[in-house]
Amino acid sequence: MRLLKLVPENTNIRFLRWRVPFYVISLLLIAASWALVMTKGLNYGVDFAGGQEVRVTFTERAEAPIASLREQIGALGYGEPVIQRFGEENQVSIRVRLPEEVEDVPGAATAIGDQVIQEIEGAYPGVRRDGNDTVSGKVAGEFREKALYALLAAMAAISIYIWIRFEWQFGVGALFALVHDVSLTLGLFALFQLEFSLQIIAAILAIIGYSLNDTIVVYDRIRENLKKYRKMQLPELLDLSVNETLARTVMTSLTLLVALLPLVLFGPESLFGLTIAIVVGIFVGTYSSVYMAAPILVWLGVTSDSFIPAESVVDRQEKVARGEA
Repeated sequence: MRLLKLVPENTNIRFLRWRVPFYVISLLLIAASWALVMTKGLNYGVDFAGGQEVRVTFTERAEAPIASLREQIGALGYGEPVIQRFGEENQVSIRVRLPEEVEDVPGAATAIGDQVIQEIEGAYPGVRRDGNDTVSGKVAGEFREKALYALLAAMAAISIYIWIRFEWQFGVGALFALVHDVSLTLGLFALFQLEFSLQIIAAILAIIGYSLNDTIVVYDRIRENLKKYRKMQLPELLDLSVNETLARTVMTSLTLLVALLPLVLFGPESLFGLTIAIVVGIFVGTYSSVYMAAPILVWLGVTSDSFIPAESVVDRQEKVARGEA
């Protein structure tokens, strides 16, 4: 029985032939993404925009009915609530966004919290109130700041790792590819005004990890081929390396999509932003590994000698002693 091959072994696609127009398109997309973020802004969820947080305990239940609560509280008209367990299995924290018209009205936020609690008490007996607090814009701003630091720290750590593992040009290429992936994902959320919450930060970190994984596989094959084909022109060598890893890239991407697309199409609304961000990230991450991370090595001056250790003074003396120089 023959195995299914999505990518033939003799594939020879000239990816680098179109590196300049694709780079121009990518730079324009990055600029457009940040323009959307600056002009339209991101539709921050309760985590980043502030709101009202209530905490309750279901004393007559061993586990809180989170799915039912999400549907019930969402019907109140305050947007998609953020519901999380804290402490025991029957304890939950519920955060809802405050309408703009009541943000500066004294007591309005507490009244909304009371409405949420009363809605829960009416549907579930034995509910204990544990808290009804307002999440201020300052606290939400701190969440945004820490989330930004997390993204920047992840990208910097990745670049340093690749710099040490390979050469500095590879670190720059990987960083540029990651900036491309994150920028396009943020641009998508700004364009369609999808809710941007802590879930999306987790999705972006997953995108960074996926893109890095794919980029390192390509870079490792490039390094091997640089040692193997010393006289091959760099664009041809990059094409060869990308084609050799293409089967692995396609299979990895398709495997992830098989798992994610059902969640996008049939999953709960609360997971839509997370899953659509990762799906988009798979496409842009695969694209950036081929058309961002690899071609930039040509312009950064990578050569066939990049991974050949420089000859030391001792080596030269030994060659002279052996009569080889």
